[in-house]
Amino acid sequence: MAASTMNVSLPDSMKAFVDECIADEGYGTVSEYVRQLIRADQKRHEEEKLEKLLLERLQSGKAVEWNLEDVKKALRKRIRR
Repeated sequence: MAASTMNVSLPDSMKAFVDECIADEGYGTVSEYVRQLIRADQKRHEEEKLEKLLLERLQSGKAVEWNLEDVKKALRKRIRR
């Protein structure tokens, strides 16, 4: 996978916070820190979509037999669209 470059401007206070997080949490670079933040946000979005799918199924009133793997597959399919 090819890496892309992205420039982000931050106020001094936010830059200091990022630098502090890098030093305190053992990140090697700002890029590592930002990638971890993005991964965490991606995971949060996936969990929200899964929760929404589960609620839709519960509220549909239909007695549907399913298991967690089926729900994960359905969610992955929706995400790819």
